[in-house]
Amino acid sequence: MPNRTVFFVSDGTGITAETFGNSILAQFPARPRHVRRPFIDSVDKALGVLQEINEAADREGKRPIVFVTLVNDEVRRVLTTETCKGLVLDMFSTFVQPLEEEFGVKSNHRIGRFSDAAKSEEYHGRIDAINFSLEHDDGQSSRNLEQADVVLVGVSRSGKTPTSLYLAMQHGVKAANYPLIPEDFERGRLPQALATYKSKCFGLSINPQRLAQIRNERRPGSKYASLENCRYEVLEAELMMRKAGIAWLSSTHKSIEEIATTILRDIRPDRLIY
Repeated sequence: MPNRTVFFVSDGTGITAETFGNSILAQFPARPRHVRRPFIDSVDKALGVLQEINEAADREGKRPIVFVTLVNDEVRRVLTTETCKGLVLDMFSTFVQPLEEEFGVKSNHRIGRFSDAAKSEEYHGRIDAINFSLEHDDGQSSRNLEQADVVLVGVSRSGKTPTSLYLAMQHGVKAANYPLIPEDFERGRLPQALATYKSKCFGLSINPQRLAQIRNERRPGSKYASLENCRYEVLEAELMMRKAGIAWLSSTHKSIEEIATTILRDIRPDRLIY
């Protein structure tokens, strides 16, 4: 399937279509070519995408897969008729229409989930969380740490920063992160700034071999990136987290989404209900 194309077509950003589509495609051993076409909010734009889909079908000799999130009936109809040579998976007809029947009301047919973001308290909460996570990245600041929803700890390059930003962007969680460094291991305790906030702490560990690979990309040939040092730091960090009673997991084979969901489940289960 490497020569097969998948289209994600939306009248908004296309994030919903792509997220859903990628979740489905992950069930199959394939890496098709991805094409995202956002903001398709007119018939003319839809006709342009239709041409792209049909050209891909002719070129590849196989039907492109087309994930569609289009609210406007007229625009959506361009891609859901027999003139389209793709396999169209229409999320609107699959999910929204049955829900209209179940609820007994028509949906508002709003285009794009972010159309009223400026008025959304949730949106502003996510912006605040992102700013907080950036300010408290890599132990840069301990100011206002009491406002943190979670504090990630672990050795350098174990995945703390991307996880913190994902928690902020996707869940509006104020996530700080602190690196555990050799000086902490010599003292045998967590950084002093975290002593009051152990209940908010969650640890990330990583396989030493994988850590050495990552660090060598950044500082090749250094003691910091050596396998021996990575083994030492990972072992000491895990011992320290056990001693402090901090829950932790290995980020080696887990996606950011899996790590974030585990953190929310253990530290802020309320954020899984909204």
